[in-house]
Amino acid sequence: MLKRHARAACTALAAAGLLLAGTGGAIADSAPATPSAATTLRTADAPPELLAAMGRDLGLTPTQAEARLAHEAEAGATAARLRDRLGAAFAGAWVDGADAGTLTVATTRAADTAAIRAAGARAKLVTRTLAALDADRAVLDRAAGPATPVRYVDPRSNTLVVEETEAGAAAALLAATGTDPGRVTVVRTAEAPRPLYDLRGGDAYYMNGSGRCSVGFPVTKGSTHGFATAGHCGRAGTTTSGFNQVAQGSFQASVFPGNDMAWVAANTQWTATPYVKGSGGVNTQVTGSVLQPVGASVCRSGSTTGWHCGTIQQHNTSVTYPEGTISGVTRTTVCAEPGDSGGSYISGSQAQGVTSGGSGNCSSGGTTFFQPLNPILSAYGLTLKVSGGDPGPGPGPGEPEPGGTWKAGTVYAAGATVTHGGATYRCLQGHQAQPGWEPPNVPALWQRV
Repeated sequence: MLKRHARAACTALAAAGLLLAGTGGAIADSAPATPSAATTLRTADAPPELLAAMGRDLGLTPTQAEARLAHEAEAGATAARLRDRLGAAFAGAWVDGADAGTLTVATTRAADTAAIRAAGARAKLVTRTLAALDADRAVLDRAAGPATPVRYVDPRSNTLVVEETEAGAAAALLAATGTDPGRVTVVRTAEAPRPLYDLRGGDAYYMNGSGRCSVGFPVTKGSTHGFATAGHCGRAGTTTSGFNQVAQGSFQASVFPGNDMAWVAANTQWTATPYVKGSGGVNTQVTGSVLQPVGASVCRSGSTTGWHCGTIQQHNTSVTYPEGTISGVTRTTVCAEPGDSGGSYISGSQAQGVTSGGSGNCSSGGTTFFQPLNPILSAYGLTLKVSGGDPGPGPGPGEPEPGGTWKAGTVYAAGATVTHGGATYRCLQGHQAQPGWEPPNVPALWQRV
């Protein structure tokens, strides 16, 4: 009998066609000639289980949760377009409000503020670009140790944040690297992040018949089915068995530290599905892998603590575990405990990443970090398993294929350029391309140049 090794985590439910308003509302009724971001990301397809989890953890009513998911999709697209327009002056973006109805975009160039407001966002003029602060963080990463375990750029304060577990550890790191203390906010923390080894994600799996981790997202590679998960769960060659202790497969590749990514190829008894296991075992759909902005809601599935939700705090964070430093992870307010590692993070119906580590617990609260999924898909040539949808209009009978360099299955980073149908497009939001998401069809993801 064929098994399923992952079903669905949190998906999104929201009305499509909403335009983000800078004051926190939504402007509806103008039917767009092309799909809105909410329509592209299928925020209206989320099940009630997601709304319930968001209500429990974020204090939202079902109506607020629906509106929030739609606003987050539109905010991500708006922020991506403005990031592309502002170029080197871009200093970050984030959403605020119970329904994520307010998008703020920061810039170091006063002349940009009018364009930001015209796009429906609030403008914030700051002194440091996002690129400059990221460069500072990279310098600190090379010298950081366990006493300064977490470093990230906080766009709201326009500073680089360094967490320290010992008094004076951050000051010593700044002095050793020659980093200007005026650019840094130091935060004292009582707990250091650690990998969460005893886990479940959508479903639990076991490594070499003993340790437990969680399935992240089902994938395929050619005709082989498998799943993405955390690198600290196993090395290449580590064998796995499923939640039912039936032989499942083996790790094909793994990176940890540096990153925290891996993938497992399953045997023919197991079939990849477009789901993450949700509350009560209900399947919820995965429809894509568009990374959502800072401030957006995100939900996690784990074999120890089940479903929990929170918000995205920072992207491109660096964390030093006892085993070494990992970079490029996303920091969240979602709680987790040992046994949750490798599991799924979803914002709406968009796959975000796999659980890496964290601090705290789901009784008192905590902070967690996920390894973004798109770099895993790109590094190993994997295709995310997504639920079927409208494939888009495509060419009519007898019409030629549009041609160009765009290709379904390719992971595109923000800023990448492709050609399609004789035109050139720039990627606005990182994602794995799929049929129906050709550049002319999804203005939330591609901008014609």
